[in-house]
Amino acid sequence: MKITILDGNPDAGDEAFAAYLAQLVEALQQRGHEVEPLPLRTLEIKACAGCFGCWMKKPGECVTDDDAGRVRRAWMASDLVVLASPLSMGFYSALLKKTVDKMLPTLLPYLDLYGGECHHDPRYERYPRLGLLWQPGSDTDDDDLAILRTLVERQAINMKTELSSWALTSQPAEEVADAMDHL
Repeated sequence: MKITILDGNPDAGDEAFAAYLAQLVEALQQRGHEVEPLPLRTLEIKACAGCFGCWMKKPGECVTDDDAGRVRRAWMASDLVVLASPLSMGFYSALLKKTVDKMLPTLLPYLDLYGGECHHDPRYERYPRLGLLWQPGSDTDDDDLAILRTLVERQAINMKTELSSWALTSQPAEEVADAMDHL
């Protein structure tokens, strides 16, 4: 399985999070998976301008020249994309949010009813599943985790996929890799 891990930690000095991701990558590779970690803080990713250029001017591509195209290609070439981030104020990092927003070109501008709700039509035949890896903050409680999980499940519907796994960095990396290995 090809797995892309979007490391949404904006803090390069967060050694605990980096060490956990390194353990997870190694554990997944030992299970035979091809893993591509993308530390988003090292990439230039500009915010979505909402200009609709990805639909009208350059269908399927953002008109802004940044590294989001590289992330989109890795995203679409994957079987599983793991959104990894520390949580702050009950949400994942702004860096990860900005990157997920830049996946909009993978959809068509047309809307249709899916499960009784309006959603964009898919641009492609296949989309990767989503996984979550969160590092809880000191103020994170169970309600925060439940709300965020629901939010990402809803995002997954919009992204033509499903939330297949979610874990916390408090769980052993081997255990998280085992769960992802059985997807």
